[in-house]
Amino acid sequence: MANESNIDPMLTTSDVARLLNVHINTVRRWSNQGVIKAYRIGSRGDRRFRHEDVSSFLLEQNNHNSNKG
Repeated sequence: MANESNIDPMLTTSDVARLLNVHINTVRRWSNQGVIKAYRIGSRGDRRFRHEDVSSFLLEQNNHNSNKG
């Protein structure tokens, strides 16, 4: 049986929008486009994001922007 204390809480769409300083609809659009990985939970299909996926997204954006110059 998995140890539940090792499970990190997932971020909501609002959490990610606040962290990235973008509108919540931007996070939804990126999720729909596959730009940032989201997991659908519950009967409503709410999006949840792992911290690692958000960090990876930020690193990719940073690398992309640093290669432009």
